[in-house]
Amino acid sequence: MIIKRAEKMGFCFGVSGAVNLCEKIIKKNNSLFENIYILGMLVHNKNVVNELVLKGFKILLEEDLLNGKINLSPKDLVVIRAHGTTKEIYNILKKSNCKLYDATCIFVEKIRKALIEAEEKGNEILFIGDKFHPEVKGIISFGKNIKIFASYEEFINFKIDEKVSYTLLTQTTFNKEIFFKIKDYIVVNFKNIEIYSKICGATYERQRAVEKLASEVELVLVVGDKTSSNSKKLLELSKNINENSHLIEDKSQLDLNWFKGISMVGITAGASTPEKIIIEIEKYIRGNLDDKHGL
Repeated sequence: MIIKRAEKMGFCFGVSGAVNLCEKIIKKNNSLFENIYILGMLVHNKNVVNELVLKGFKILLEEDLLNGKINLSPKDLVVIRAHGTTKEIYNILKKSNCKLYDATCIFVEKIRKALIEAEEKGNEILFIGDKFHPEVKGIISFGKNIKIFASYEEFINFKIDEKVSYTLLTQTTFNKEIFFKIKDYIVVNFKNIEIYSKICGATYERQRAVEKLASEVELVLVVGDKTSSNSKKLLELSKNINENSHLIEDKSQLDLNWFKGISMVGITAGASTPEKIIIEIEKYIRGNLDDKHGL
């Protein structure tokens, strides 16, 4: 069996930075604090987070901070996840005087800053993304009255007031082709919407790479957590080209029936998927499927 990897896949620099930060903290600070916490899921991959928990981290839930169930002190250390968090949580953390490390992705920080600056100059905010995603919840908490759209259809059905100045912002992992469609619609129809896109370059590269891969193989495996926005988008894009595409979190979720009659498999991975999980899947396919099914 031929296994072909996407040209771009796996950890992005934001995820690598967050994970490396936690590894350094484990080595240097574990004995200096009573508790070391990650705020929520550091990245959207359960395997990565579970490994950090085994090494000594505890998961700190935002709702516990908001409800006063956990009171932090200078003896506690907290790492803010790569997706960032809300303004209210930042304030609680700062007031607690805990040791604070911020692993928020630089693209998320730039969008948050753009939102604040746009509102300061009087613009209203139009935001494209998933309002239930922690990244989006965190960013929009720094604004006042923000309109959120999940799709092109939602956006074009919104009544734009030509007397109002707007700034358009996006979730970092938003589908770039849909963004381009919205952008083209704005350019043709409106002159009062400032467009500010910081869709992650790594996300875009992975989206294009999976489309290319899906056209070249018989079956596509997207390796990523099922809560991961960018992994789900990779699956969606792959399925548009190759219906025989599957999202799996690790080798335990492989179905042998998928591989019957298949001679070429493509593999890609979300931005929070560690290399070792990808290697385990490749080894499983080569070591088991070839022998058992003669593929």
